[in-house]
Amino acid sequence: MTEATYLNNHFLIAMPSLDDPNFARSVTLICQHNDEGAMGITLSRKSSLTVGDILDQMKYQGGNEHVRNTEVLLGGPVQTERGFIVHSGAHNYESTFRVSDEIAITTSRDILKDLAEGGGPNPIVVALGYAGWDKGQLEQEMRDNAWLALPAEKTAGTVVFETPAEQRWQEAARLSGINLSKLAGIAGRA
Repeated sequence: MTEATYLNNHFLIAMPSLDDPNFARSVTLICQHNDEGAMGITLSRKSSLTVGDILDQMKYQGGNEHVRNTEVLLGGPVQTERGFIVHSGAHNYESTFRVSDEIAITTSRDILKDLAEGGGPNPIVVALGYAGWDKGQLEQEMRDNAWLALPAEKTAGTVVFETPAEQRWQEAARLSGINLSKLAGIAGRA
């Protein structure tokens, strides 16, 4: 693949036929994609935890009620004990990775401390784990018609921060002009 064909800052929208329980009816933000593989955060699967539960586990008291009540998502099946906080690109912490000018991901504890002290970015999306693909794996899944890839640059903020998790799969497609109910579940070759 060339730099132009990598899917950095794209949404992967699961095709209706994808029945993997980790990804069925999901939308994943691709954070990094290169010739070594890809990494993303699934944005549409809820866990049973809240940010308050995580702050309590870290022995951080405080934080506003809105942040404490924020649901934690299942970001993917890889390293499910590791937390990822998706936030606006205006904040920098020890371990912040910029997906785009608008979106960043932080994995360091300093963001949790900031949130517990009433600061930090707002809004946020918190996820445990990530979606990962080895070299060539995502490209093969694209050829197998498992995913629809759409640029996230114009719709990222709306999908990530303004849309409830359970509606993100359809909203990401809708904002890109795609009606998921009209997609075929099989790939064709001419």
